[in-house]
Amino acid sequence: MANSSASLPPVRLRVLHIEDNEEDHALVAIHLRRGGINADIFRVEDEASLSEALHEDWDLILSDYNLPGYSGLAALDKVRALGKLVPFILVSGEIGEDIAVQAMRNGANDYLLKSNLTRLAPAALLAIEANRTRIAKQRADLALSRSRQQLRELAQHLQTSIEQERAAIAREIHDDVGGALTAVKFDLAWIARHAPTPQIAERVQQALESVSHAHEASQRIMHNLRPAILEQGLAPALQWMTDRFGKRTGIEATFRASHEQLQHLASGVPLVAYRFAQEALTNVSKHAQASKVSVDLTQAGGVLSIEVTDNGKGLNNEDLAKARSFGIRGLHERAETVGGWVDISSNAGGTTLILSVPLSGPENGFIDQFFPVFDSEPANTDKDADDPTAWGKL
Repeated sequence: MANSSASLPPVRLRVLHIEDNEEDHALVAIHLRRGGINADIFRVEDEASLSEALHEDWDLILSDYNLPGYSGLAALDKVRALGKLVPFILVSGEIGEDIAVQAMRNGANDYLLKSNLTRLAPAALLAIEANRTRIAKQRADLALSRSRQQLRELAQHLQTSIEQERAAIAREIHDDVGGALTAVKFDLAWIARHAPTPQIAERVQQALESVSHAHEASQRIMHNLRPAILEQGLAPALQWMTDRFGKRTGIEATFRASHEQLQHLASGVPLVAYRFAQEALTNVSKHAQASKVSVDLTQAGGVLSIEVTDNGKGLNNEDLAKARSFGIRGLHERAETVGGWVDISSNAGGTTLILSVPLSGPENGFIDQFFPVFDSEPANTDKDADDPTAWGKL
């Protein structure tokens, strides 16, 4: 205990003593001095004077248990209700074990009997040291929480910046590349009509086919950059993605939705949900070795959920704990941008990824502020009109 007192500045302490007996107050002061504590002690007797005294800062609070019209436990509750972390020691002429236990549960640092105050100074120093450690931990926890929040906000900002940049690039492809391809198609069509020989007409037709392939490639690139199909709704977009995935990979893919049209989705939620399903299906095709996959979209209890389940080989703990497992980490970070979360369960029979997004909360204001709202493109009137990813006629 000597080491504790030697390592605890300041030597002089401000002590608030809740005590109605002057002699007991003097006895407490004597024992503090004997224990090496040079204390400035201020005594209060009732609740009103305690309330006034608590406007100031104290290094230690000592309180009798039995007070006129008041109690030490009530004083403790008042101190803690004000958010003050000052050490609190209950000192009483007699105190039962049940009361002592209750006091400790309510936040008291210690309890002593007036008949044995030799432990007062060591208990006071220990309480002050423990309190400083607790305050330091709380400050460290607060700093860590703020740091995590800043990292989360940075991740949100980066994600929204990426989506905005993708949308800008997609627009440029549509306007510049699409415009150029349209002009080339018109010119080639004119040349085909005025070709002087069959050989030239054939070469023009080949050029038209090349332009058509370029058209399809630009549509695919634009869709990957910014899924225009979301303008038709999240459920139709996921239905189209699932069907396309099945046709491309040969994996049996099934889509189910609780609603054909989902209501009250903040502007960023459909895009995050779509990207989640897209990434999950990509992981299935690359790693799962699955023959079946299902995508389930539900909206219930104010929560939007997307569940992607496959019957592949599953993930082990080592896969989930990989330091560079950016795919799974990206899913979590993307979900956090809209206040959601991702649950993963996996075994030898397959893997299930679930995205859950509350449809109300402070995050909705964030995503409405940063995620772009996409305007609908003019409807196609030619043979490509059934392509939900089209951005207009080229």
